[in-house]
Amino acid sequence: MHPDQYPDFMAIALREAQLAFEKNEVPVGAVVVYENRVIGRGHNLTASLHDATAHAEMIALSAAFNSIGDWRLEDCYLFSTLEPCIMCASAAVLSRINTIVYGARDPKFGGCGSILSIPTNDRLNHVCNLVGGICENEVSELMKTFFQMVRKNKSGVN
Repeated sequence: MHPDQYPDFMAIALREAQLAFEKNEVPVGAVVVYENRVIGRGHNLTASLHDATAHAEMIALSAAFNSIGDWRLEDCYLFSTLEPCIMCASAAVLSRINTIVYGARDPKFGGCGSILSIPTNDRLNHVCNLVGGICENEVSELMKTFFQMVRKNKSGVN
């Protein structure tokens, strides 16, 4: 895949993030791409499903496994609007994802360089390429808007 295509696939992940936003979920979206087509997509559903593992990336990876009928996603790219957390980064490594492409860094939970760098740890039996900062401004604005809304609602001001 050519890097010029990254913003196009990140735009699809951003649409998924918007779906999460509309459900009052933390607005993170993800897609898995194989041979320039989306084979899995997801957005955060942790609050809706009462499931701490229902992250956008986990849902997109599961959809991709089902799409290709295998747990190995060796020639696939995982696009996530937010830097994958340690759980999601680990799942990408276990899935043999080729490249993780993300929008904004996550300084509190990021598993792709902010806290740890799971995908590039050469002590593991697989490493992933990492590309960050794709559509970072759009992702950051959506996250900022969401958390301003959450803070406003918690303060009791409508």
